[in-house]
Amino acid sequence: MTQKIYQIDAFTDKVFSGNPAAVCPLEHWLEDELLQKIAQENNLAETAFYVKDKNSYELRWFTPKVEVDLCGHATLAAAFVLFNHEGHKGDVIHFHSPRSGRLTVVKQSQLLTLNFPTDVYQEIELTKEISKSFNLPPIASFKGKTDYMLVYNSESDVLSLKPNLEAIAALPGRGVIVTAKGEHVDFVSRFFAPQSGIDEDPVTGSAHTTLTPYWSNILDKKDMTAIQLSARKGYLKCTYLKDRVEISGQCTLYLTGHINLN
Repeated sequence: MTQKIYQIDAFTDKVFSGNPAAVCPLEHWLEDELLQKIAQENNLAETAFYVKDKNSYELRWFTPKVEVDLCGHATLAAAFVLFNHEGHKGDVIHFHSPRSGRLTVVKQSQLLTLNFPTDVYQEIELTKEISKSFNLPPIASFKGKTDYMLVYNSESDVLSLKPNLEAIAALPGRGVIVTAKGEHVDFVSRFFAPQSGIDEDPVTGSAHTTLTPYWSNILDKKDMTAIQLSARKGYLKCTYLKDRVEISGQCTLYLTGHINLN
């Protein structure tokens, strides 16, 4: 048995940048153990699997270690595959996640726009456990449904952060977002999730469900631009719609192939 696979660089217009995701179109769901083994073998931040269901697609995401509730860049990658390589007709794709509900992707020329539920977050005390996570203290700390978010004074602070991965992995949650106001864009960020098997994620669409409402309130803007300052860098456009956020970016194809599952 063979399984088709694509590797897509998301939130970029050129290969070797943005965030790589694997995408596997399935005719029916395989056993969860096999899905996890495929993701582990791919050894990418995320592998997306989808199955067509009438006029929509059921979508799931796996890191090398666990299945996750939501993944932006792999959703963008799955939509790119459907629009450009798997024959989806029209400019709108409706995904359904068993863990996150309805997710929509709209195509406008080369730009793909995710529509995700807005994260619910609250300010929290900066504990010793959180403080040990980085070499610089933040000016504010927050906790969303799955992630911590630490706010810093400047873009240069975010760039110079040195993560203590052992301390981050000990925090209860998916990972830690660090962010600051941008010098050439509205805001910048980085994302660390060693507890999910990802030391530093190149570009994290789902983190922008927390970042977008926060910076919209701080900057008093609905539409914003953002860069995730990983080594590969990712470029995003974000729109705050109260209970939903739109996260836009481009994708490019890196490879197509087949997995041998015999």
